[in-house]
Amino acid sequence: MSAATVDRLLERFTALHPRVIDLSLGRIEALLAKLGRPQDRLPPVIHVSGTNGKGSVLAFCRAAFEAAGLSAHQYVSPHLVRFNERIVLNGRPVGDAALVEILEAADRANGDAPITFFEITTAAAFKAFAETPADLLLLETGLGGRLDATNVVGRPAATGIVSIGLDHQGYLGDTVEAVAAEKAGILRAGVPAVIGDLPPAALGVVERAAAEAGAPLLECGEAWRFEAAAVESGESAWSYTGPGRACRLPVPALPGAHQTANAAFAVALADAAGVARLEDRHWAQAMRSVDWPGRLQRVGSGPLAARLAPGRQLWLDGAHNPPAARALADWVQMQTGPVHAVLGLLETKDPAGVLAALAPACASLTAVPIPGHRCFPAEELAAQARDCGTPETAAAPDLAHALGLAAARAAEGDIVLICGSLYLIGQALALSET
Repeated sequence: MSAATVDRLLERFTALHPRVIDLSLGRIEALLAKLGRPQDRLPPVIHVSGTNGKGSVLAFCRAAFEAAGLSAHQYVSPHLVRFNERIVLNGRPVGDAALVEILEAADRANGDAPITFFEITTAAAFKAFAETPADLLLLETGLGGRLDATNVVGRPAATGIVSIGLDHQGYLGDTVEAVAAEKAGILRAGVPAVIGDLPPAALGVVERAAAEAGAPLLECGEAWRFEAAAVESGESAWSYTGPGRACRLPVPALPGAHQTANAAFAVALADAAGVARLEDRHWAQAMRSVDWPGRLQRVGSGPLAARLAPGRQLWLDGAHNPPAARALADWVQMQTGPVHAVLGLLETKDPAGVLAALAPACASLTAVPIPGHRCFPAEELAAQARDCGTPETAAAPDLAHALGLAAARAAEGDIVLICGSLYLIGQALALSET
């Protein structure tokens, strides 16, 4: 009954959604006031924005804090299979009964007032975080930063901007400078802000915004730095140097060279927050235990993997914008065998940018629509992939057919990679569980 009630409430929130999304804090601030301002009663908050890498950074942070015996709430979006994944209370996704309670409270307080789905569910999440004790809250922005619904926390323990690239141009602007200005909106006076390796134009915007806000910056390459993995004594490790810490850590359990950069950012961010002193051994444990589904995730069992012949591998990755596609292409090029991609993208994304990075690295690409979402037509995706250099391309009506085509092309030792929209990755994970 609870799961059905959750679905009913989420459908109602979708109906309340304004016809046009005008990014604003007014609606959520009004709703939070009716809920008793839970944003003022949160545990110490680590607030992170960025085009890519936010979720991975928070996954590393959570793993390290939990390794030290601390309890962490976490708020991320979107979810992959179940909405409950977005709201993590003390290390566990919120249960259906508790989720119904907070969603109904937000619904009663809001009434029939127009509000976006993300705003009302964020307000409900803040109510849960305020009412459940924890040592800290790991908070991910949903869209941008300045006018994102999460940006109602007055004074977080630390903020972070992981990366800046072009995505969501319809809301954030079509230049990296415009995107940087929006993401820098989470900076606060006197609150340390950890900054990743940003494009020079974006970095200049962030530096000016920090000066205006009075936020001390901890920039990659200056306040903190890292060196990629190298093999020493038979074990691969990478090094980190920052304020009060210099260490060597195991290579992250999350695949991809970009995850070392995300791990280093997480170390800098957690140290800047000062919520607790994490020891090197806690970070070493975090590198081995970190888990972030849908990001270069290997699926080794279940109904979906069983559709491949023995000796073939199935991987998932939610690379849905050009910077993420470039990181994924780097991983593809490091594999010993050919990679056969299955790709789906929402219509708001940049297929040309994604395919320019990814298509030349793949032996084949099958384009697919994304059920329940406005997506880029599969036939057009396949045509663009062919123009970008993929030797074999096709369009399929659904994921099952696409996987069948990719599986037929894959020889022993090959990889089938389902990638693109996180909604497509969620569908794949749901099929893997059935």
